[in-house]
Amino acid sequence: MQRGAKLGIVGGVVAGMLGVAGYGVYNVLDALNSDSTSSTGNAGSAKSTAPPDAKEITETAADFLAAWAAGDTAKAAGLTDSVQTATTALSGYKDKAHVSAVTLTPGTPVGAKVPFNVAATLSFQGKTSPWAYESALTVIRGTSGKPVVQWKAAVVHPKLAEGASLETGTAKQPTLDFTDRKGKVLDPVKYPSLGRFFTQLRTTYASKATGGTPGVETWIDGADGAVTETLHVITKGTGSKFPTTLDADIQAAAEKAVLKRSGSAVTALDVNTGGILAVANNPATGTNLAFGPNAAPGSTFKVVTATALLKAGLTPSSKVPCKAHDNIDNGKMYKNVEKEGNEQADFAWDFANSCNTAFISQAHRVPGDTLQSTAHDVFGLNQNWEIGVKSVNSSVPGGTGDELTSEMIGQGKITASPLDMASVAATAKNGSFHQPRIVAADLIAGRPSISTTPLSPGVKRSLQRMMQQTAQSGTAATAMSGVNGNVGAKTGSAEDGEGQPNGWFLAYRDDVAASAIVQNGGHGGDSAGPIVAAVLKAS
Repeated sequence: MQRGAKLGIVGGVVAGMLGVAGYGVYNVLDALNSDSTSSTGNAGSAKSTAPPDAKEITETAADFLAAWAAGDTAKAAGLTDSVQTATTALSGYKDKAHVSAVTLTPGTPVGAKVPFNVAATLSFQGKTSPWAYESALTVIRGTSGKPVVQWKAAVVHPKLAEGASLETGTAKQPTLDFTDRKGKVLDPVKYPSLGRFFTQLRTTYASKATGGTPGVETWIDGADGAVTETLHVITKGTGSKFPTTLDADIQAAAEKAVLKRSGSAVTALDVNTGGILAVANNPATGTNLAFGPNAAPGSTFKVVTATALLKAGLTPSSKVPCKAHDNIDNGKMYKNVEKEGNEQADFAWDFANSCNTAFISQAHRVPGDTLQSTAHDVFGLNQNWEIGVKSVNSSVPGGTGDELTSEMIGQGKITASPLDMASVAATAKNGSFHQPRIVAADLIAGRPSISTTPLSPGVKRSLQRMMQQTAQSGTAATAMSGVNGNVGAKTGSAEDGEGQPNGWFLAYRDDVAASAIVQNGGHGGDSAGPIVAAVLKAS
């Protein structure tokens, strides 16, 4: 019988017999292979050092997979370059992972790598479940000169790191279901942007959840013995409930809104508590732009600058000409993005139309660290918030000369995220800063208590008046059209290297504030504005 024909028969026997007897196929395979000749030649032949050829790769992979499927751990491990480690892993696959039967189907080799499909049957305490996945192995020339499978833990399952193993049993704890502020379970499939945060929350807070019954699962035990990931559920238990500050309806709107612009992110907050109501990124599993890394927020930072100027004595009706171009003390020349200029403008017009030159012309009103202290002491920026998941702190370094004038319009070395700017909008609406969070504040270990100074009634009224004007007749009017209620907004665009500026937008509607960024989006009213508006309409 030719070897190729024999392998075909072995494959057929494995596939047919496993459905009946699982690992009991070994004896048949052993008999079929008893008269086979080694693909590497006779014992007396010269030891080869060349990489295995295509025939050796195919035959070695087939022999290994057949032995593994038959339950012949010794034979399979003997076809690897690490017999002891492979023996432990393959024995554990049967005894610890409780795989009672398995069919292994090799695919087409790519060089020395051979992909294969796994169709396993898991059996535990009288319950069985099919489990299918894909893996791969690599054939190399062993020290004996024979081709062997290069042993790696990932041969057993592609997600296994070295030192890790598979285990099937009653889960060590119930699954953890995250609920929104109304008690609705949040499905990470429906809300893909939340997946990364649920992973972080599960790691940090699983022990604090109550209720639920554990299911029967197959999971990965890490090298340290800790469960790193559940791979398969045989019998589902009931989940423990863990509350978050999120809102399912607003989250759904946020997920949908960011899909319209690549490189976008949005965050929404409850203005009265700082609770994070929604957070979404596009792509959902890409960089978490919503909570950082941060970028210059552009003219949305003028909410902070305007607060400092109002505290320094300006009013919405103060005359502050808007020039087409201007600089201070022969420093950096600035131009306006939104309007060419208006020599008769008052401060409210400057804010609503985002006049850069008007703002930098008032730099003398905020000497020293005034702008920096306003950001810090009123809006809680430039501080460590500890929101319950990973986030990047904002930075308002302050400065003089060109750095000061640049910071007046949200450029220079200032960096912030949509989370930060949503909080700025929330503070403007509420009058007081409320530290953002995604879970109950008392659960967050090491959460600092941030003390800020509320806006005075006069400054609060003036700031809200200017933000309302921006939303109704200024640069935010188009985006905010159809957003009803008590509203206020601010647009922004910020240069960030080459290409179009990043588009920014912040706004509030009644008790919800939100901010968004669109990388290379250009004008914030056109790019980020519709995202924020869609989120606010859902609130």
